[in-house]
Amino acid sequence: MKMTRFVLLVNLFLFTLHASAQNEKRFLKREIQQLSSTTMHGRGYVFKGGEKAAKHIAKHFQNIGLKAFDKDSNYFQPYFFPINTFPGDVLMKVNKTVLVPGVDFIVNGASSSYITDGNIRLKRIDLGKVKDSAKWESVKQRFADREFGYYLKNADTVTKYLKFSIRSFAKEFPKGLFIVPQHGKMIWTANTENVPGTIVTVEDTVLPKRPHKADVRIEAKMNPSFKTQNVIGYVPGTEKPDSFIVFSAHYDHLGQMGTQAIFPGAHDNASGTALVMYLAQYFAAHPQKYSIAFMLFSGEEAGLMGSKHYTKYPLFPLRNIRFLVNLDMTGDATNGITMVNAYNNTPEYRLMDKINGQEGYLPKINLRDQTQNSDHWPFCEAGVKGIFIYGNGTKPYYHDVFDVAKEISLENIDGLSKLLIEFTGALQ
Repeated sequence: MKMTRFVLLVNLFLFTLHASAQNEKRFLKREIQQLSSTTMHGRGYVFKGGEKAAKHIAKHFQNIGLKAFDKDSNYFQPYFFPINTFPGDVLMKVNKTVLVPGVDFIVNGASSSYITDGNIRLKRIDLGKVKDSAKWESVKQRFADREFGYYLKNADTVTKYLKFSIRSFAKEFPKGLFIVPQHGKMIWTANTENVPGTIVTVEDTVLPKRPHKADVRIEAKMNPSFKTQNVIGYVPGTEKPDSFIVFSAHYDHLGQMGTQAIFPGAHDNASGTALVMYLAQYFAAHPQKYSIAFMLFSGEEAGLMGSKHYTKYPLFPLRNIRFLVNLDMTGDATNGITMVNAYNNTPEYRLMDKINGQEGYLPKINLRDQTQNSDHWPFCEAGVKGIFIYGNGTKPYYHDVFDVAKEISLENIDGLSKLLIEFTGALQ
């Protein structure tokens, strides 16, 4: 009889754990679907996509009873930055081949508008032997004829030897159309600058064998003072209310390239945003000894704009942050997680690893040195102890139109949330 009762209690406990995990995954799946839906327009800089996402997050914060740092109970921290946008047409035809924006071609995010009146002839230039700045300067003189567009073969040679990034390469071109064939994955980026040229990367397998003319309509608009906002709330601590643990993520993504190509950003970073929203919901119902702040930043894709603004104008002293955990691309942890800046935070890594070893929440916690590519960086640069966590095992969709909610597995993400909850309670 006693054994039967024990077995029943164990089964009830396991059932409760399973139900809790399922509820959590349903929450995360629902939020990722909402944040990456077409109604959010890629959470970017056109059609109020970022603003809609911010309002959605703020409503969640209000519903679960988070406190705001603003005296008027406003979760928004507004600020401005410049951004180049593509709110109109982004259309292109080479010879008779109509190209699909976002799938067949990408417009460099710094590009200016370019609209042909019918077809423009293409001049073919092979850059395969351009390996120094002198040869590159010589080639650039050939871009002076505005009657032509330019089809640039082997542009990767120039970028490799002259060490151009996507952004710096765009600055090399004068006004005009420059088509760069490329094989394989194309990555789009947001840009805070506008350059004279219009640079278009095209998947080489969709191009005709001999591209000789193009019909193009690319409408760009530089917004020198784009208004946006971080979304921030907190739960007061029960023992140390003046000390904070911070969970952060960026809720923005790239938005839209024209009216057709939407970049949903389900993994990057609707997944991290949804996880922070879940943690906010949990801790709102289970306050801890430390205060816990939840910071959702905009402008990350444009250059960590939101987190940089926050560290410059903090809502409470940065020295009061006990520890920061930044979550970026946490849609799948099939192979565990990677902890960036782990080597500079050995005690916290060991604590998290100890908990994981005891409970088996994740297959593995990988360690990595500091990086500057997510919103933890401005805080760490300002002297705040913090890490950046991303999941291992995701599909290779990044900064493209294929990063959609149905591709998110959420494998082991319930384990990650439990690990973070237990880690928070164990911090001294």
